[in-house]
Amino acid sequence: MPVDEPDPQSAGTAQPAPDTTPAPEPGPRPRGLERVRDTRTARAWSGLILGAVILIVLLVFILQNLTDVTLQIFAWHFQLPLGVALLFAAIFGALLTALIGGARILQIRRAVKKGDHAV
Repeated sequence: MPVDEPDPQSAGTAQPAPDTTPAPEPGPRPRGLERVRDTRTARAWSGLILGAVILIVLLVFILQNLTDVTLQIFAWHFQLPLGVALLFAAIFGALLTALIGGARILQIRRAVKKGDHAV
């Protein structure tokens, strides 16, 4: 097949050339519409919304698990709704984790102040 003849199978399927014109530069924004930086207040607001959503999910969980269960810890016996008991267990686990993590952070800070980097 000669070089200057088009391929009969690809006839009519030519791709248009990609648009290489640069996008126009945005003009100056009117005063007061500059992009606001991420601030502590914005992060606190996001945290409050996330916390409210988590509290709603926890409330739904507790309300769906109101069956009383008997808990025994050493010599103590008491009854709580299942959802509340699981919530207390999760809170206790989170506090225990925070306590151990806090102790490790203090240990690392003391080591850094002393210049001991083998911790």
